[in-house]
Amino acid sequence: MKQRIILFFTIFFYFILLFFIGKTVFLLIHASIGGGISPRDIVNVLYHGLPLDMSMSGYLTVIPALILISSIWLKPKFIASISGIYFGIIFLLMAIITVVDIVVYPYWGFHFDSTVFLYLQKPKETFASASALDFAFGILGIAVYIAIAYMGYAFFIKKQILKLNVPQNIIKACIVLVLLTGALFLPIRGGVTVSTMNIGQVYYSDNMFLNHAAINPEFNLMASFFKSDNFGSQYQFYDKEEAGKIFAELNFQPHSDSVPKLLNTDRPDIILFILESFSSDAALDSIVAPNMSRFAKEGVFFSSFFANSFRTDRGLVSILSGYPAHPTVAIMKYPRKTENLPTIPKTLKQAGYDNLSFYYGGDADFANMRSYFVGACGIKDIVADKEFPVSERMTKWGVPDKLLIDRLYNDLTTKPQEKPYFKVALTLSSHEPFDVPRGKFEEPFLDAVNYTDDCLGKFVERLKKTDRWDNTLIIFVADHAIQSYPQGLNNSDPKRFRIPMIWMGGAVKQPCEVSESGAQNDLAATLLSQLNLKYDNFSFSKDMLNAEGNKFAFYSYVNGFCMTDSTGTVTYDNDKQAVIYQEGKPDMEKKAKSFFQMMYLDLGER
Repeated sequence: MKQRIILFFTIFFYFILLFFIGKTVFLLIHASIGGGISPRDIVNVLYHGLPLDMSMSGYLTVIPALILISSIWLKPKFIASISGIYFGIIFLLMAIITVVDIVVYPYWGFHFDSTVFLYLQKPKETFASASALDFAFGILGIAVYIAIAYMGYAFFIKKQILKLNVPQNIIKACIVLVLLTGALFLPIRGGVTVSTMNIGQVYYSDNMFLNHAAINPEFNLMASFFKSDNFGSQYQFYDKEEAGKIFAELNFQPHSDSVPKLLNTDRPDIILFILESFSSDAALDSIVAPNMSRFAKEGVFFSSFFANSFRTDRGLVSILSGYPAHPTVAIMKYPRKTENLPTIPKTLKQAGYDNLSFYYGGDADFANMRSYFVGACGIKDIVADKEFPVSERMTKWGVPDKLLIDRLYNDLTTKPQEKPYFKVALTLSSHEPFDVPRGKFEEPFLDAVNYTDDCLGKFVERLKKTDRWDNTLIIFVADHAIQSYPQGLNNSDPKRFRIPMIWMGGAVKQPCEVSESGAQNDLAATLLSQLNLKYDNFSFSKDMLNAEGNKFAFYSYVNGFCMTDSTGTVTYDNDKQAVIYQEGKPDMEKKAKSFFQMMYLDLGER
């Protein structure tokens, strides 16, 4: 019996040892993201992350415990064979999760979760961000992890299995092992208190990177699979009526005759460029992006503008539907829900904009984009990678921005265009792995921004020479900022979400700056207001130019959210279940929570 008890605890703690190794490697590789780490940081991460490690180890030890019980009656060699198969499979899965998590973290700013399986429907695009070096590191890392894990298994566990003897008291041994197996409930659940094990329990530092490092990536992935789709019941901070009242006050848009008119016409031809990963710091740098910096002076520059989220699929919905992004789920995953969303293109179509198009150099089926553009936006004219010759699909993501933007220009100037029209172009060259010619910047991302900026500058200069310019409104807005640059910022930091929005073109009356805070979800109401169109059904969007309405920006990061305006900022982390940053008025916390709560209530009701 003693043999089996020792083996039981050996298995349990061996998994924890492997988790410790994975976390230490994670910390050492990504130390620069956290602003540098010390040996004490490593110890703190391992200590504070231990509850999740023990919980995950408990899950993984259940089957070996059952095999151990059966070993009372079965031969050691057979038990060793069964155990070898189980541990081999588990080590493979752990290796993949651990290594892939290490590779993607710099790009995403958080541990990967079940949403990755939405993107895996299009594996070519999913892995397009990874460089050859990333793949090589990943494959090598997985192989090394499995080799180390299996050698440890052979030395610490398999040897003990092969030495097992029939216990003197079989009934007693069976009872003890059953009780030990049942006791795994304690580390799995995290004790016997009301609170069950959750990711937030390992948060301990003001440095969010260290909190992330403490999270067990296997537990994080498993937990994301079991998150409920009953969205309306999630994140209920207050009574529904109370939250609804606060939300209504926040988004109240009184009629105002003093809303300034930015345009010369209420039916301009509109070209919306959604710029991949263009953060404000890069896009408004006159050296990195000279054209975008010039456009900000030539047109209407929204200088305190934010992305609602951190991914393209969420950013598209925020921009075109005025619908803020949910951190734990992408609504684009649910076509039956997106079809019920209001959209700018559909509203424009009702106002006479029958000429709607979407241009993208990549795969329009990636992350359910086509279902959103066709079903929700009513855009049937989709120009994507398959519309270009194979020879022009020169990057991992597809067609580079120069060829995409040239195609848009040629279509506008050589094909009959029923007016007014609305064209959406989503760029991709500034997405990892930044497949652009290397230039003068050490940071590849800056070269990519510089490349796309040059393409856009040439497009504008050519369009200015045509008779279409005078009635054209061009809107530049980013889908999100990039998570991997600059390093050293928390993934909840406002600098991670600040993006440019610029309106320019012959349809713009005069250059000006809009300094009021706003976010992607506010584009819909602001634009439609300028076109004298109703936007009442865009319940999460507000006119940034209405002096009587509230001015604030709201964004979400992985399981957290932030509200910011000219008076202050509050950031709330759902894993930690606490405010992690606040300045300004204390009542902003309640406003932010109510806004977030109503987002999930609305999602559940669609």
